[in-house]
Amino acid sequence: MSLAFLFPGQGSQAIGMGQPLAEAFAAAREVFQEVDDALGQKLSLLMRDGPEDQLTLTENAQPALMAVSLAVIRVLRAEFGVGIDRCAFVAGHSLGEYSALAAAEAIPLAETARLLKLRGQAMQRAVPVGQGAMASLIGPKADVALAEAAAAVGAEVGVCVVANDNNAGNVVISGDKAAVDRAIEKAKELGARAILLNVSAPFHCPLMQPAADEMADALAGTTILQPRVPLVANVTARPLHDPEEIRRLLVEQVTGRVRWRESVAWLAEEGGVTRFAEAGAGKVLTGMAKRIAPDAEAVALNAPADLEAFAKSL
Repeated sequence: MSLAFLFPGQGSQAIGMGQPLAEAFAAAREVFQEVDDALGQKLSLLMRDGPEDQLTLTENAQPALMAVSLAVIRVLRAEFGVGIDRCAFVAGHSLGEYSALAAAEAIPLAETARLLKLRGQAMQRAVPVGQGAMASLIGPKADVALAEAAAAVGAEVGVCVVANDNNAGNVVISGDKAAVDRAIEKAKELGARAILLNVSAPFHCPLMQPAADEMADALAGTTILQPRVPLVANVTARPLHDPEEIRRLLVEQVTGRVRWRESVAWLAEEGGVTRFAEAGAGKVLTGMAKRIAPDAEAVALNAPADLEAFAKSL
């Protein structure tokens, strides 16, 4: 049985996330303390107690989600003897790519936390609140071709692109608010449902270029090692080993499309993965994996009992 660890992205955050792990395992508490120390803030208290509007701020949500993911990975190793080398690949959705790299020991935990804090701040600075938007196109007809057709209509009045190809029936567009609004109308004409997302900025589109430039500067000064297991990258949906290519694609990822459907399909079809384990908060990627690769098993690991059952099943 070939295993891949998946790491969730923004939107999976919730008050209390990681708390059961922290109560049960010293290894989880150590991760949260290390992240707090790296950032110089009590992020762990914000994760535990809220308020929710502060946790959902991009600059807080990104390192917080990474912290929970890494707590899962550290607990698996410390308590159950399951190291990252038990998997064949790692992959993460957007910010989850940083979690995947930290789990694969390509970037230290503290450095990953600082990079994600900066990434969140840079993405927020790139576009004034209210000028950008993202929308999810959903339903049986909502595929990449439909989304690209809708985005092309939106692009007549501003920036509008396909941002996330999550799975069949769930594709996200991003760009200028007026352009996304027009694209939504076209998507509805083409038979998809469309929902504006409650996000603070239009991620994964060319409007994020200022944030990409900031991340290029930050990553230029970051030591990246070869990951212990290959990373399947958002931008290419193919495995990476080379640290310089990882550095380049982390920058490109800020403005580029998250090719999640293609990534999971590659893992299942070409990578031989038969089991996906989502390490961290929520179960969003677990549901996506089940839709993209229905013949593979997919489990979410975010509570102590989940981790114990998973370790026993290996």
